[in-house]
Formats: sequence, C-alpha cells, structure tokens
Amino acid sequence: MTYINPRDPHISTPNLSPTEPLLFAGGCYCKKLTYTIRLATKDEARTMVCHCKDCKKTFGSVFGVTVKVPVTGVRMTGEKVMVHKSDNGSGSYSYREFCNECGSTICTYEEQAKDHFRQIALGSLDDSSAFEPRGEFYCSQREGWLPEVPGKAQFWKQ
Repeated sequence: MTYINPRDPHISTPNLSPTEPLLFAGGCYCKKLTYTIRLATKDEARTMVCHCKDCKKTFGSVFGVTVKVPVTGVRMTGEKVMVHKSDNGSGSYSYREFCNECGSTICTYEEQAKDHFRQIALGSLDDSSAFEPRGEFYCSQREGWLPEVPGKAQFWKQ
C-alpha cells in the first residue's frame, strides 16, 4: 500500500487540516514487509549519509543513508523482521532490522536510542526523494573518489 502525502503541493486537498499527519510508506524488495511512517512535520525526521564501515557493510555500498524518525511513528506490517545485534566498537550495541524473506535492510538503531528512534533505510521508502540529507557522518572514512554532499554539514565522526 502506498500512502499519498496529503501535504504534497501537487495534490489538491482543499479540506486538509493543518494538523493532518504526514504519511510515508516503504518496505522491502519482495514487498512482504511494509511500513508506514507518521510524522506531524518533516522536521521530526533527520536524514544523514554515513560513511562508517558498518553502514558500508549493512547497505552493501560505499555509504548508507538513513532517515531518523520517532519509533512511535513507525508501523511495520507483513513479514517478520530479522534483527541483528552487534557491538558497534564503542562498548554499545547496534541493531539492524532486515526482511526475513529477501534480506532487505529496513532500519538501524543504537542501544541507547532503541526505545525512541529508528533510522529507516532511505532506499526502502516508496519515495526516497521525500527526505533530503542534512549532512554526512564519518567523513574521514568517505571513499577518496566520492565527493561530499554540497552545502551539507560534514562530521568526521558521529
């Protein structure tokens, strides 16, 4: 199921209340696991590019891009997620959730934030253009041939 953003300027919604939530849909590659994200405003979300070695492995790419949202706004349906827990190298744990069927990365989160936030894999959203990155983490581990995201915050660590 794909939700339409009721505040999309391209859609005529004359009866839209200013308190109507924003809804974003996504899911895995095989579509057996889907989710919706419900936000009051886009300011509740923070999108970041990460160049750390863990994100490179998790996303199977030279960086990962996630949208950090309140866990209370995320609802998953369908296939059960597979959770992988690992030491993040600083004595704390990182969690990664994948589709149990096709293995698509759905989200990540850290031990200290697990009751508050989920970092949704941007590419798992039905409309990945809905959130623009605000900055980059672990720029010290960025591939030498990869340019920085112009005009965005650059952090050498997290």
